[in-house]
Amino acid sequence: MTTTATITAIVDGEHVGMPTTFDTLDPSTGQVFATLPAGDAALVDRAVRAARRALPAWRSTPVLERSQLMTAFAHRIRAEVDDLAETESRDTGKPLSQARVDVEQCAQYFEFAAGGIRVLHGDVIPTDDHTLAYTRREPHGVAGVIIPWNYPLQITGRAVSAAISTGNTVVLKPAEEAPVNPVRLAELALEVGIPAGVFNVVPGIGEAAGAALAAHPGIDHLSFTGSVEVGRLVGAAAAQTFTPLTLELGGKSPNIVFADADLDEAVPVIVNSILQNAGQTCSAGSRLVVAREVHDEVVDRVAAAFADTTIGPGMDDPDLGPLISSGQRDRVASMVGAAARESTLVMGGDPPSGNGLAGGFYWSPTLFANVDSDATVAREEVFGPVMAATPFDDLDDAARLANATDYGLIAAVWTRDVDRAHWLAHQLDVGQVYVNQYGAGGGVVLPFGGVKHSGHGREKGFEALVGYTRTKTVAVRTRPHR
Repeated sequence: MTTTATITAIVDGEHVGMPTTFDTLDPSTGQVFATLPAGDAALVDRAVRAARRALPAWRSTPVLERSQLMTAFAHRIRAEVDDLAETESRDTGKPLSQARVDVEQCAQYFEFAAGGIRVLHGDVIPTDDHTLAYTRREPHGVAGVIIPWNYPLQITGRAVSAAISTGNTVVLKPAEEAPVNPVRLAELALEVGIPAGVFNVVPGIGEAAGAALAAHPGIDHLSFTGSVEVGRLVGAAAAQTFTPLTLELGGKSPNIVFADADLDEAVPVIVNSILQNAGQTCSAGSRLVVAREVHDEVVDRVAAAFADTTIGPGMDDPDLGPLISSGQRDRVASMVGAAARESTLVMGGDPPSGNGLAGGFYWSPTLFANVDSDATVAREEVFGPVMAATPFDDLDDAARLANATDYGLIAAVWTRDVDRAHWLAHQLDVGQVYVNQYGAGGGVVLPFGGVKHSGHGREKGFEALVGYTRTKTVAVRTRPHR
C-alpha cells in the first residue's frame, strides 16, 4: 500500500462507511496515510448486535472446524506478509523488519489457538456413586476488544485468536492512530470462511467509539490495552454492567544487571529492549538497574550503542523509526526536559536532524545515568526511546529499586548466579521475569500481563484461552442399577 487509502469498518461481513471520517498519518513523514470512518455509538451498537446474532452458530461450531479455520487464517496472514508489513510500517512508523516480525507473530497466535482449543476441556469431579459431576468451558459471548496503536497486528492477533477460537464473537475498536491492519485482518477472516459477524472492526475516535464499546450492555467480556488513565475509564464503564475485564496498562520494566553479568551478551539485548518500536512498547526496558561497581561501564556501553543507532523512516528499515505522532513527541520532550533537571543526561534528549527526517516524529535515543529512584523518569512511563540508569548496592537494594514503581509488567535479571536469579525472580512484583534474556512479552506461548498499575488478567499462552471462557458445573444424579 503506497498511496493514501480509504478504509471502511467491517460489520456483519460488510464494508461500512460513515459520513464523518478521520485521517491517520504516516509517522515517518507526517503525511496522510489513510482515511477511515469515524464510528460512533450507533455503529458500535450495530456491530454488537451483529456479533450477538452470529454467536449461537459460532459457539456451536465443532472445535475441529474452528481449529481448522484458525489454521487457515494463519496461512492467509502469512500469504499477505509483504502488504501487511508495509501497511504496519507506514501506519505506525516502525522499521519494516520489525513489522514483518509482527505479521509472523500475528499468524502464530492463530496457530497456537488452533492447537490449544483442541485440548481445552473441563474436568470430571469425584463425588459419590450416584452423581456424575463435570465442568464445561464455555465462551463468554460477545467480546469487546480495544487496542492501542503500537502493535496493531500483534495485539489484534493475541486477543481475537483467543476470543474467536473459544467460540466468542468479537467487536474490535482499533486505535485511531493506527487502525488500518485490524480492518484488513477482518477482511482476511471472511476470505478464509470465518462467518460474518464473528469478527467485526469499528474504527473511530476513542471518546466516541471506544467509550461506547466499553459501556455497551451487550458486551460479555472486555479487553483493553492502553494507558492507565484510559484504563480507569474503561474499568469504571465495565463495572456498571459487571462485565469481566482484562486490562494491560503498560510498565516501567527494569533490566537488572549484576557485576558478574556477561556484558557482551547483555548490552545489545538491553539496548534493543528500549529501541524496539521506538520505545513505544508496554514492556520496554526503560529502566537499567545496575550494580554500582559496573554502572559506569554499562552506561558507557549503552551510550556507544545509542550513538551507532540508525534513525529514519520505517520503510527504510533503520534501527529506530519515529514516534507515532507529534503529540507523543511533545510528551516525550516534556518528560525528558523534566528528567534533565533531575538526573544526568548522558546522550540524546532532543529530536534528531538529517536527510529524510523532515516532517516525521523522530526522537533521538536518550540515556540518563545515576537516576534517583524517586525521579519522574524512573517511575513514570515515557513511551519513547528513553532509558534511566540507577545503581544498586546489593541484592536487597536491587529488589527494592526494581519494585519502586507503580507498574509491574516484566523484568530481566542478568547474572551468572542461578541461585541469585531465582531468589530475585520470586521477589519481583511483575507478571514475567526473564533471566539472561529479555522477552518483551515472550512471543505467543508465555502468559502475559501485569500487577499493580500494569493491569490484571493474562493474555497469550493457554491462560488466554481459559480467560475467554467461563466454567459451568453440571451435576447429574444417576439411578442405582437394579
